[in-house]
Amino acid sequence: MNLKDYEKGGILQVIDFTGDPVRSSPLMELMNERFEKFYMVAPAGVSVGDLLEYGESVPPKAGNVTNIENVVEGTPIYNLEIVRGDGGKLVRASGLAAYVMAQDKERKKTLTRLPSKHKVEMDWGCRVTVGVIAAGGRSEKPFVKAGNRSKDQRSRGKLYPKTSGTAMNAIDHPFGGRTNLGKQTSRSRNAPPGQKVGKIAPRRTGVRKSKVVKV
Repeated sequence: MNLKDYEKGGILQVIDFTGDPVRSSPLMELMNERFEKFYMVAPAGVSVGDLLEYGESVPPKAGNVTNIENVVEGTPIYNLEIVRGDGGKLVRASGLAAYVMAQDKERKKTLTRLPSKHKVEMDWGCRVTVGVIAAGGRSEKPFVKAGNRSKDQRSRGKLYPKTSGTAMNAIDHPFGGRTNLGKQTSRSRNAPPGQKVGKIAPRRTGVRKSKVVKV
């Protein structure tokens, strides 16, 4: 949606929902007054046949696209623009939503809280979509197989599987080797990488002895 059409405003109708292999959130297929079709990230609570609005003075209803200055404090939003006209860069994954915290009328800024708890100031001219992105329960589904978990962790740049240090050989880890169960777990703060495991520069270790009070 370009800025010229957005400034004029209009109505969109939800025709269908579809998925995208490169996105975790579902997409909704929309049609405008000129029978042009395009796709947007689908919010929760929207069904086929619903009418959505877009424009600078549109009320904050789920699925509507409007300027962030029109959104009331505490309203969930997603698909936030960093710069006006970029089409939306922030909060686009399934089940996520940012929240409007405060409106500064003097500076014409809006303070928003992202899902990561970070707070971002946005210009009033930036566009947002009102609502919470659909498919919020996606992360609750179990992986079932180790292969699915491995592919998920690899796409995020995570180390998987993680091997316990006590299960390694003595040459591979300071906790490795099963011959001595009472291995040292405290390390110096200046220890080199690979040896800096366990308790780093602890003040004390072991079980605290109870004091015996003599009567």
